[in-house]
Amino acid sequence: MSKCTLRSIFTVLIYAGVVIFLFPYLIGRLTDVGYFVLAGLGLAVVCGILRCCCTEGEEGDCTVDPVPAKPTHHPSHTR
Repeated sequence: MSKCTLRSIFTVLIYAGVVIFLFPYLIGRLTDVGYFVLAGLGLAVVCGILRCCCTEGEEGDCTVDPVPAKPTHHPSHTR
């Protein structure tokens, strides 16, 4: 599995953890908030740490740099 695929999977799982965390508030049942808070935050934190550890390294990022490199030649301004 490539780093980009792992990064995408862990990102989706982080957002799933946030949705699990917010689920009792969205449906209006605040009786089981404790379990959802622990499960949602636990999933988001663990997947966030795994995303950092597994996908970041010496090879760099898998996305393309949106800012191009600066040109080496700078034309002089003459008047």
